[in-house]
Amino acid sequence: MEWVKLCIDFVLHIDRYLSMIIEAYGLWTYLILFLIIFLETGLVVTPFLPGDSLLFAAGAFAAKGSLDVAWLFLLLSVAGILGDTVNYWIGNLVGPKIFHGKANRFLNKEHLKKTHHFYKKYGGKTIIIARFIPIIRTFAPFVAGIGSMKYGRFIIYNIVGGIAWIAICLFAGYLFGNLPIVKKNFSLVIFAIIIISIMPGVIEFLRHRYKHS
Repeated sequence: MEWVKLCIDFVLHIDRYLSMIIEAYGLWTYLILFLIIFLETGLVVTPFLPGDSLLFAAGAFAAKGSLDVAWLFLLLSVAGILGDTVNYWIGNLVGPKIFHGKANRFLNKEHLKKTHHFYKKYGGKTIIIARFIPIIRTFAPFVAGIGSMKYGRFIIYNIVGGIAWIAICLFAGYLFGNLPIVKKNFSLVIFAIIIISIMPGVIEFLRHRYKHS
Protein backbone atom coordinates (compact mmCIF):
# COMPACT_ATOMS: atom_id res chain seq x y z
CA MET A 1 0.00 0.00 0.00
CA GLU A 2 1.09 3.55 -0.73
CA TRP A 3 0.91 4.75 2.88
CA VAL A 4 3.17 1.90 3.98
CA LYS A 5 5.76 2.87 1.35
CA LEU A 6 5.46 6.49 2.43
CA CYS A 7 6.01 5.60 6.09
CA ILE A 8 9.08 3.50 5.24
CA ASP A 9 10.49 6.27 3.05
CA PHE A 10 9.80 8.84 5.78
CA VAL A 11 11.67 6.78 8.39
CA LEU A 12 14.66 5.91 6.19
CA HIS A 13 15.01 9.49 4.94
CA ILE A 14 13.80 11.19 8.09
CA ASP A 15 16.57 13.80 7.96
CA ARG A 16 15.32 15.03 4.58
CA TYR A 17 11.67 15.12 5.66
CA LEU A 18 12.45 16.78 8.98
CA SER A 19 14.46 19.44 7.17
CA MET A 20 11.43 20.13 4.94
CA ILE A 21 9.12 20.31 7.97
CA ILE A 22 11.40 22.77 9.79
CA GLU A 23 11.71 24.95 6.69
CA ALA A 24 7.96 24.93 6.02
CA TYR A 25 6.55 25.20 9.55
CA GLY A 26 9.25 26.80 11.71
CA LEU A 27 8.23 26.80 15.38
CA TRP A 28 5.22 24.62 14.59
CA THR A 29 7.77 21.82 14.12
CA TYR A 30 7.82 21.40 17.91
CA LEU A 31 4.07 20.72 17.90
CA ILE A 32 4.38 18.30 14.98
CA LEU A 33 7.12 16.34 16.77
CA PHE A 34 5.11 16.43 20.00
CA LEU A 35 2.07 14.95 18.23
CA ILE A 36 4.08 12.21 16.50
CA ILE A 37 5.67 11.05 19.76
CA PHE A 38 2.34 11.34 21.59
CA LEU A 39 0.48 9.29 18.96
CA GLU A 40 3.26 6.70 18.63
CA THR A 41 3.09 6.02 22.37
CA GLY A 42 -0.55 6.90 23.02
CA LEU A 43 -2.55 4.93 20.46
CA VAL A 44 -2.24 1.20 19.77
CA VAL A 45 -3.35 1.80 16.18
CA THR A 46 -0.28 3.92 15.34
CA PRO A 47 2.77 1.78 16.20
CA PHE A 48 4.15 2.43 12.70
CA LEU A 49 5.03 6.06 13.51
CA PRO A 50 8.76 6.78 14.00
CA GLY A 51 10.10 6.96 17.55
CA ASP A 52 13.81 6.31 18.12
CA SER A 53 14.80 7.45 14.63
CA LEU A 54 12.76 10.66 14.91
CA LEU A 55 14.34 11.52 18.25
CA PHE A 56 17.84 10.89 16.91
CA ALA A 57 17.17 13.05 13.85
CA ALA A 58 15.64 15.83 15.96
CA GLY A 59 18.74 15.80 18.15
CA ALA A 60 20.97 16.09 15.07
CA PHE A 61 19.02 19.13 13.84
CA ALA A 62 19.22 20.67 17.31
CA ALA A 63 23.01 20.33 17.18
CA LYS A 64 22.97 22.36 13.95
CA GLY A 65 20.90 25.07 15.61
CA SER A 66 17.70 24.39 13.68
CA LEU A 67 15.89 23.34 16.87
CA ASP A 68 16.43 23.96 20.57
CA VAL A 69 17.51 20.76 22.34
CA ALA A 70 16.25 21.88 25.77
CA TRP A 71 12.75 22.55 24.46
CA LEU A 72 12.81 19.28 22.53
CA PHE A 73 13.77 17.34 25.64
CA LEU A 74 11.06 19.00 27.74
CA LEU A 75 8.23 18.82 25.19
CA LEU A 76 8.96 15.33 23.91
CA SER A 77 9.36 13.94 27.44
CA VAL A 78 5.90 15.30 28.22
CA ALA A 79 4.58 13.84 24.95
CA GLY A 80 5.98 10.38 25.72
CA ILE A 81 4.74 10.34 29.31
CA LEU A 82 1.32 11.74 28.37
CA GLY A 83 1.04 9.26 25.48
CA ASP A 84 1.66 6.26 27.73
CA THR A 85 -0.78 7.64 30.29
CA VAL A 86 -3.57 8.00 27.72
CA ASN A 87 -2.76 4.54 26.35
CA TYR A 88 -2.97 3.06 29.86
CA TRP A 89 -6.43 4.48 30.45
CA ILE A 90 -7.67 3.41 27.02
CA GLY A 91 -6.50 -0.10 27.88
CA ASN A 92 -8.18 0.17 31.27
CA LEU A 93 -11.50 1.17 29.70
CA VAL A 94 -11.73 -0.94 26.55
CA GLY A 95 -8.79 -3.33 26.73
CA PRO A 96 -10.49 -6.32 28.39
CA LYS A 97 -13.17 -6.46 25.69
CA ILE A 98 -10.56 -6.38 22.92
CA PHE A 99 -8.06 -8.72 24.58
CA HIS A 100 -10.61 -11.37 25.48
CA GLY A 101 -12.99 -10.79 22.58
CA LYS A 102 -12.71 -11.13 18.84
CA ALA A 103 -9.80 -9.55 16.98
CA ASN A 104 -10.28 -5.95 15.98
CA ARG A 105 -9.36 -5.07 12.41
CA PHE A 106 -7.53 -1.96 13.64
CA LEU A 107 -5.60 -3.87 16.28
CA ASN A 108 -3.05 -6.65 15.92
CA LYS A 109 -3.94 -9.12 18.64
CA GLU A 110 -0.61 -10.92 18.26
CA HIS A 111 1.18 -7.75 19.36
CA LEU A 112 -1.01 -7.75 22.46
CA LYS A 113 -0.11 -11.36 23.25
CA LYS A 114 3.63 -10.72 22.76
CA THR A 115 3.46 -7.69 25.05
CA HIS A 116 1.52 -9.69 27.63
CA HIS A 117 4.33 -12.29 27.52
CA PHE A 118 6.85 -9.49 28.19
CA TYR A 119 4.87 -8.58 31.32
CA LYS A 120 4.90 -12.16 32.54
CA LYS A 121 8.69 -12.20 32.28
CA TYR A 122 9.76 -8.67 33.26
CA GLY A 123 6.84 -7.39 35.35
CA GLY A 124 6.57 -3.63 35.83
CA LYS A 125 10.01 -3.05 34.33
CA THR A 126 8.36 -3.82 30.99
CA ILE A 127 7.19 -0.18 30.85
CA ILE A 128 10.82 0.99 30.95
CA ILE A 129 12.28 -1.76 28.74
CA ALA A 130 9.49 -1.39 26.18
CA ARG A 131 10.36 2.27 25.60
CA PHE A 132 13.33 1.09 23.56
CA ILE A 133 11.48 -1.58 21.53
CA PRO A 134 9.22 -0.46 18.64
CA ILE A 135 5.65 -1.81 18.65
CA ILE A 136 6.09 -3.27 22.16
CA ARG A 137 6.54 0.37 23.22
CA THR A 138 3.10 1.21 21.87
CA PHE A 139 1.30 -1.81 23.30
CA ALA A 140 2.95 -1.98 26.76
CA PRO A 141 0.91 0.80 28.47
CA PHE A 142 -2.28 -0.51 26.84
CA VAL A 143 -1.69 -4.00 28.26
CA ALA A 144 -0.77 -2.47 31.64
CA GLY A 145 -4.12 -0.72 31.67
CA ILE A 146 -6.00 -3.95 31.04
CA GLY A 147 -5.15 -4.99 34.57
CA SER A 148 -1.50 -5.99 34.82
CA MET A 149 -0.50 -2.96 36.89
CA LYS A 150 -1.95 -0.42 39.31
CA TYR A 151 -1.81 3.16 38.03
CA GLY A 152 0.27 4.43 40.97
CA ARG A 153 3.01 1.95 40.11
CA PHE A 154 2.59 2.45 36.37
CA ILE A 155 3.11 6.22 36.45
CA ILE A 156 6.50 5.85 38.18
CA TYR A 157 7.78 3.45 35.52
CA ASN A 158 6.17 5.66 32.87
CA ILE A 159 8.02 8.81 33.98
CA VAL A 160 11.37 7.07 34.44
CA GLY A 161 11.13 5.19 31.13
CA GLY A 162 9.81 8.17 29.20
CA ILE A 163 12.54 10.56 30.31
CA ALA A 164 15.27 7.94 29.80
CA TRP A 165 14.04 7.10 26.29
CA ILE A 166 13.83 10.72 25.16
CA ALA A 167 17.16 11.64 26.74
CA ILE A 168 19.15 8.72 25.29
CA CYS A 169 17.80 8.95 21.73
CA LEU A 170 17.63 12.75 21.53
CA PHE A 171 21.07 13.44 22.98
CA ALA A 172 22.62 10.62 20.95
CA GLY A 173 21.50 12.51 17.86
CA TYR A 174 22.67 15.80 19.37
CA LEU A 175 26.15 14.42 20.09
CA PHE A 176 26.72 12.16 17.08
CA GLY A 177 24.18 13.14 14.41
CA ASN A 178 26.43 15.72 12.77
CA LEU A 179 29.63 13.74 12.65
CA PRO A 180 30.76 13.66 8.99
CA ILE A 181 30.52 9.86 8.76
CA VAL A 182 27.00 9.90 10.24
CA LYS A 183 25.79 12.75 8.02
CA LYS A 184 27.16 10.97 4.96
CA ASN A 185 25.40 7.71 5.88
CA PHE A 186 22.37 9.02 7.77
CA SER A 187 19.92 6.55 6.21
CA LEU A 188 22.18 3.63 7.13
CA VAL A 189 22.49 4.94 10.69
CA ILE A 190 18.70 5.21 10.97
CA PHE A 191 18.36 1.67 9.59
CA ALA A 192 20.92 0.47 12.16
CA ILE A 193 18.99 2.19 14.96
CA ILE A 194 15.81 0.39 13.85
CA ILE A 195 17.55 -3.00 13.70
CA ILE A 196 19.19 -2.54 17.10
CA SER A 197 15.92 -1.42 18.68
CA ILE A 198 13.93 -4.43 17.45
CA MET A 199 16.62 -7.01 18.27
CA PRO A 200 15.53 -7.55 21.92
CA GLY A 201 12.00 -8.32 20.73
CA VAL A 202 13.23 -10.68 18.02
CA ILE A 203 15.56 -12.49 20.42
CA GLU A 204 12.77 -12.85 22.99
CA PHE A 205 10.39 -14.16 20.33
CA LEU A 206 12.92 -16.74 19.11
CA ARG A 207 13.73 -17.84 22.65
CA HIS A 208 10.03 -18.25 23.42
CA ARG A 209 9.43 -20.17 20.18
CA TYR A 210 12.46 -22.43 20.74
CA LYS A 211 11.39 -23.10 24.33
CA HIS A 212 7.96 -24.28 23.20
CA SER A 213 9.02 -26.13 20.06
